[in-house]
Amino acid sequence: MAQASFHLGVVLERRPGVTAWSDEVWEPVAVLPGVPDAPADTLLGPGKTPGSEHIYAGSYLMEWHRTDTPTYRDNLATGDPRIWVVLRPQAEGPPRVFAITADPAEGEMFTEAGNDQVDNVPMPAEIAAALAEFIAEHHVERVFIKRKRRDWASDEPDDMA
Repeated sequence: MAQASFHLGVVLERRPGVTAWSDEVWEPVAVLPGVPDAPADTLLGPGKTPGSEHIYAGSYLMEWHRTDTPTYRDNLATGDPRIWVVLRPQAEGPPRVFAITADPAEGEMFTEAGNDQVDNVPMPAEIAAALAEFIAEHHVERVFIKRKRRDWASDEPDDMA
């Protein structure tokens, strides 16, 4: 099976919580191509809002599969390709990155799990170019064939053997 994999660094933003139920809020804000020369949990600097900060969460593996090329193609066709980052809460400390994907359908699938937080971030141009090459190399257009409905009331043999 044709597939490709890439390591991406994930940047999270931590900001103070605004409710009595959360002391802080975590949100993915960017992915970085490759493996940066920084350990996980490195403070990168202040965030966009007062009191927030950007933290490098670590490097994670994103895989592409040839059978998913139609949804990858749809993602690139939007003009603003995205990468979905799934955060899973922990009993103690910050959430951990559970998965990253360039497949919009897979990103939506992760929203069905109970406590997972799924957000999308812009896809870096370098990754978008590599994804376009992967699609060009592995995409196979599948023709949709509509089956004829069988008339169950007739005694004619079924032509859908």
